[in-house]
Amino acid sequence: MPATPRRSLIAVVVLVALLGTACVSSSARSRHRIAVVVEGAADARASVSTLDTYGGLGTWIDIYDASWDDPAAAVASMKAHGVRTLYLETSNFNRHQPFVHADGVREFVDAAHAYGLSIVAWYLPGFRDVDLDLRRSVAAIRYRTPSGNGFDSFALDIESPTVRMPQARTRRLLSLSDRLRKAAGDAYPLGAIIPSPRAMQRNASYWPHFPYRQLADRYDVFLPMTYFTWRVSGPAGARSYTTGNIHIIREETGDPSVPIHVIGGIAGGANANETAGFVQAVRERGVMGASYYTFPLIRAGDWRSLSKIAAPAG
Repeated sequence: MPATPRRSLIAVVVLVALLGTACVSSSARSRHRIAVVVEGAADARASVSTLDTYGGLGTWIDIYDASWDDPAAAVASMKAHGVRTLYLETSNFNRHQPFVHADGVREFVDAAHAYGLSIVAWYLPGFRDVDLDLRRSVAAIRYRTPSGNGFDSFALDIESPTVRMPQARTRRLLSLSDRLRKAAGDAYPLGAIIPSPRAMQRNASYWPHFPYRQLADRYDVFLPMTYFTWRVSGPAGARSYTTGNIHIIREETGDPSVPIHVIGGIAGGANANETAGFVQAVRERGVMGASYYTFPLIRAGDWRSLSKIAAPAG
């Protein structure tokens, strides 16, 4: 466990030779307002990362999507629809390699940077082999294309019940998270992709005593898999279900300003009115960003509503 809570003290390292000064941020949440220069933490190359990466409209690609056939065309389409950040799955605990589509990862990362999009790697751990999960995660954090491009952030997909006992699963999750934070460094933004908080309330046996506060000490932003399309219908249902998930995270962390990027419905499962209800909740509750899962399934009517998800101020 880190010596101090992630959200109470963040050292922000600035290139002293260039700026002649160093600054310290008193809150991890201030990272979406300032540039953070990372030196010697996850890689030897200085890079600029901010929590702003999670702001505004995002979209998702998993390892099964057809978009791997032409990453450059997919990114161009994302850009045309106003997407700011691409969330790209690198692998999962059942696969034999850290990058399932190695050539595709290179093409997506280079294309995202060429089109001015941020790109976040995400990985699904099983918690059976924490060393394996750590290696796969760190490989994504340290990844560089031959052109020198890398991911702007990394998010851990926290959902697998492969370890059946919830208490053991929680211990392994927190151990992995501590090791991941140490490998990434304090200044590197990390996201926690979590199951729907409302769904966990309704199915109390799935993950009782889910460690919201402990995760808030280790990660910079929550990305709840709200997926209202599995559970409600109509614009009022989408709005209410989304609002409930946001409320639970703020209550459980004890932090009304905790950074949240909401993953909404399964694209293709929502109609245009439901998407409008989802976007209304996102805007009303002042979360930093939102998205649908996954990119190839998003329809034209949904894009019209999703385009109203505002980018962070400044």
